[in-house]
Amino acid sequence: MLGNKLREWLAHPLTHNIDIDAPQTTHLRRQIIQQKAPLHAIYDEWYLAISSRLPKKDGRILELGSGAGFMSKYIPSLITSEVFSCPDITAVLDGTCLPFQDHSISAIVMTDVLHHIPNTRLFFEEASRCIKVGGAIIMVEPWYTVWSKFIYTHFHHEPFLVNVSSWDIPKIGPLSGANGALPWIILNRDRLKFANEFPQWQINEIQLLGGLRYMFSGGVSMRSLLPEVVFRLLKKVDWWQAILPYTAMFALIVINKVETSGQNIR
Repeated sequence: MLGNKLREWLAHPLTHNIDIDAPQTTHLRRQIIQQKAPLHAIYDEWYLAISSRLPKKDGRILELGSGAGFMSKYIPSLITSEVFSCPDITAVLDGTCLPFQDHSISAIVMTDVLHHIPNTRLFFEEASRCIKVGGAIIMVEPWYTVWSKFIYTHFHHEPFLVNVSSWDIPKIGPLSGANGALPWIILNRDRLKFANEFPQWQINEIQLLGGLRYMFSGGVSMRSLLPEVVFRLLKKVDWWQAILPYTAMFALIVINKVETSGQNIR
């Protein structure tokens, strides 16, 4: 782990010494994304990728964990949500208890959210109830590789626990409670288990994404570590990094709700 002094130096001035679970932190992180051109460009790419994979079905689209982002610029009439009240949010809600009627939305979208949900089974059950057949869950999440485990373990404040058996994480706080390896655990390591428990969900795409630009941008919690001009070169490195299964850091994940033979769709 980084020493405390180095962590303090790397911390972004806007969020330095602020409680990570405070709504103010999420609002400040939104400012950071807007101010850091390289980071903003990464989110542009993620949002474009997510919006291009939305199902061609009528229905509302819900975003979980919208507070720091700007996905609504890519998806008209997006229902933006957070677990606490913050600016420009449509709804305050919990992903494990969604206030929507059965089969009333066509997709749930999110970035860096699944690995913060304390009870992912409840989330998938609620998503199964609310999303129409043919709908989707589309997300960008951290992903386990040899490289990403090293980076997330040594240079990131969130736990990255690959060998845990449980899909649950301690309910500490909306952001402090996390396991960055959770999306990989559920949808890769325990893929057969996921398919048995949730046969209505078909994993259609897991596209690996590079993370050098994100890392050197400092993300939403640290200072940028390189001048902006360098990030144009790193974009090419990110592309090559993403095609190598041992160096990617994120994944774009698309799972679709399908009809199940002889079973009731939750």
